[in-house]
Amino acid sequence: MGRGRLVGVAAAMLVGALVGALVGCTKDASHAPPPSNPDTGGLGPPIGTPASTPSAMPAPTGHLFVSNEGSNTLSVIDLATDSVTATIQIGNRPRGMALSPDGKTVYVALGREDAVGVADVATGNVTGKIPVGGDPEQVAVGVSGKTIYVSNEDPGTATAVDVGSKKVIFSVPVGKEPEGVLVTPDGARVYVTNETSSSVSVLDALTGATRATFPVGARPRFVAFSRDGVRAFVTSEAGGSITVVDLPTNSPLKTIPVGDSTKPTGVAVSPDGRTVYFANGRANRVSVFSVAAMLLTDSIPIGVRPWGVALNSDGTTLYTADGKSNQVSVVDVVHHKVVRTIPVGTRPYGVLITP
Repeated sequence: MGRGRLVGVAAAMLVGALVGALVGCTKDASHAPPPSNPDTGGLGPPIGTPASTPSAMPAPTGHLFVSNEGSNTLSVIDLATDSVTATIQIGNRPRGMALSPDGKTVYVALGREDAVGVADVATGNVTGKIPVGGDPEQVAVGVSGKTIYVSNEDPGTATAVDVGSKKVIFSVPVGKEPEGVLVTPDGARVYVTNETSSSVSVLDALTGATRATFPVGARPRFVAFSRDGVRAFVTSEAGGSITVVDLPTNSPLKTIPVGDSTKPTGVAVSPDGRTVYFANGRANRVSVFSVAAMLLTDSIPIGVRPWGVALNSDGTTLYTADGKSNQVSVVDVVHHKVVRTIPVGTRPYGVLITP
C-alpha cells in the first residue's frame, strides 16, 4: 500500500474514533448526576431549579362574605381567586354576621331594620328576615343552629330568637350599648360586650340569666374564643387594650395595653390558640399577640380603618374589612404582610368565611 493511501486510512480511523468518543460523552452526560452546588452541601441541582422549589400549598377554597354597612350589601369573594363573584342586597345597615353550624346559612344583623337577614350560602339568595328587637349590632348562632343571639345597642339588651318559629326566647338587660355577642364553644353561655359600661355580661344560653359580669377596658367591641374553650379575648377600642379571660371561670386574667391611639376592634384566634390577631382601627394595622408571652410580637400595616377580621381554617391567611378603604386586605400571617387587596362595597364592617 502506498504512503498516500496509508495516510488517508489513518485519518479516516482518527475521525471515526473522535466521533465515537463524542457520542459516548453525550450519552454519558444524559445519565450523569447533577452538578455539585456549594449552597446545597455539594449535592443536587443549583438553588432555584424545580427540584429545589417547595411544593405549592393547596389553593384556598370557600368564600368570604363581607358586610358593607354603607351600601347595604354583602360582597361575596371567591377565596380561590380573591375576586368578588356576587353582591347581595341584604338590608339596611348590615353589620355583624354569623354562620350556621352546617355552613349553609349566613345571618346578618340589620341595624336599621331591627332584624337579622338570612342568606343562603350556596345561592346567595336572601331567604328571609327575623325580627330581633331594636338596633342589632352583632349576631351569634347557638351550637345547635336553632337559636340566634343578638346585641341590641340602643335598648341595652341581648335577645335570643328561635330560628324556626321566629319567636323571642328571651330579651334581657345587659350593660349600656352592647355590641359584641358570641356563644361559648360548649354552647352553654353567651358573652356580650358592653361599650359604655366597659364590661362583659355572661348569660345562660338557655334562660338569659346573668352568670357573671366583669370589667374590661373602655368601650369593648369584639370577643373571640380559643377553640379549646380555655381563653376569651376582648378588644377595647377606647381603652387601647386587649383583655385575656379564663373562659371556664369567666374571670379576667390580664388587660394588656396596646396603645391609646390604636383603637382595637375585630379579633381572631389562631387554630392552635397560640396567637391572637386584632385590628387597630385608628392605627391602620393588625396586631399580632402571643398568648404564652402575653405581649405583642408584631404589627402589620393594612388598609384604612380596619374593623372586622377573619382567619382561614389552617391559620395562614387573615382577612380584614378596611372600612375607609372600601376594601378587604388579604394578609399572609406566616410572613406578616398584605399580599392582596380586594375592592368591596362602601364601609365594610365584618368578614365571615364560609364553605
